[in-house]
Amino acid sequence: MAQTSLPPGFRFHPTDLELCSYYLKRKIMGKKLLVEAISEVELYKYAPWDLPDKSCLRSRDMEWYFFCPRDKKYANGSRTNRSTPFGFWKSTGKDRTIVLNTRIVGMKKTLIFHEGKAPIGDRTDWVMYEYRMEDSELDVAGFSKVIMMTPFFSVTELSICCCCIIKVSI
Repeated sequence: MAQTSLPPGFRFHPTDLELCSYYLKRKIMGKKLLVEAISEVELYKYAPWDLPDKSCLRSRDMEWYFFCPRDKKYANGSRTNRSTPFGFWKSTGKDRTIVLNTRIVGMKKTLIFHEGKAPIGDRTDWVMYEYRMEDSELDVAGFSKVIMMTPFFSVTELSICCCCIIKVSI
């Protein structure tokens, strides 16, 4: 994917609702996005400090957005594998709902990157917000059964998520 720079004064800073109800939903449905602002990357193959170079948008902001397949820890299980060759992403707090009018359309999970092997690792200043669809209207429309093929990966539609990676200054 070609890298893009935004003109001065413009920022890519979508809300949680916009990420779920527009970007992630269009990606799941196989519809084209107006602006290629979110790269497709298998996040768990890289250390977080390598991810800014994988972003298709160049900016001075310390946050980067990616579409990523949700990797299962076990083939028949529901647990997500969030380990990398350099460490692991550890979930913190509880998942938060993303609501459109009165309908839940998505969930937001906060994760912190730890260097080393789980469960012992050194906490870093890298944060990930993982967004996933929870829209019952997509299930009814049959999108949970559709297979999506992209140049980068092929996954079951609802196993794709959108992630925002942030470098926090402490």
